Parts: sequence; structure tokens; C-alpha cells
Amino acid sequence: MPSIAVYPGSFDPVTLGHLDILSRAAKLFNEVHVLVVHNPGKSPRFSSQERINLIRQSLDQLESKDSGKITLETLEHGLLVDYCKKIGAAALVKGFRTSVDLDYELPMAQVNRDLAGVETVFIPADPQHGQISSSLVKQVSDLGGNVDKYVSPAVAKALASRAKGGA
Repeated sequence: MPSIAVYPGSFDPVTLGHLDILSRAAKLFNEVHVLVVHNPGKSPRFSSQERINLIRQSLDQLESKDSGKITLETLEHGLLVDYCKKIGAAALVKGFRTSVDLDYELPMAQVNRDLAGVETVFIPADPQHGQISSSLVKQVSDLGGNVDKYVSPAVAKALASRAKGGA
């Protein structure tokens, strides 16, 4: 039976940490749908379509071997579990860096299972990427710092063109 997973996030912007989780998830599932979701608590730097394009460019630049198993989509409205049911996904993929991330994600995982029977698979961050967050990357970029070791070249270029108050 084909296994389908959804990897949701704001990905504003996608980092090497996100891409590492995606790569590892693609080894576990037949299909992984990367779902750029709207987070009303955040003011995005990039539009949903720009984020999709940056993920696609990043996968191309990093020559992802599993990119044929990856679908990129957006979800602007509605419940994540409804999207999962629509495509027949059995699992959500969530990366976590620390126990703080896990504490935040666990209640949502339980509700998603209750609402739709969708399980959540937690993948711990690789220690190499454990300190990376999209917010921190944006802040460093805005202040003129080099983010090349945290994001793909496409994302670094996009951030430099949108830096607030930096170079």
C-alpha cells in the first residue's frame, strides 16, 4: 500500500534544517507533500508561491535524489487534516529541534489523530541544523550577516534582496 505523508510548515524561508527533515521523510514514505500553510500568527516575508518556488529551487540546487517523490502545494484555508484526508495521507511529518518544539507540537498531533486518524511522525533535527530557525535566519540576514550555511543559495539570494534594515 502506498504511504503518503504531509510535511506542513510556513517555510518562510525554507532552511537546510527543513530540507534535511524532508529528505529523511522521503526515505520513509512513497510520497511526501510539502504543504506551505498560512500561519495567522506570522507576517510572512515571502508569498506562498514564492516559498514554493524557493523550496523547488533549493531541491534543484541541492540535487535532491528523492525530489520525484515530493509534491509542493499550499494551504491557505481550512484544516490540515482535511487536506490529509483528501489526498489519502496517513501521516504528518514534523521536525523538532528541542523539547520546546515537541511540547508545542504534541497537542496538535493528538487533535489531528482524533479528528482524522492521521498520525504524526516526529523527526529530530540533525545536530548540524538544530539551531536553525526561519526567524533567526531572517534576523541574521536583515542585520547583514551571512546565512549561506543555513539556507540554499536560492534562499540566500532571495533573503538578500528582501533584507529589512540590513545591507
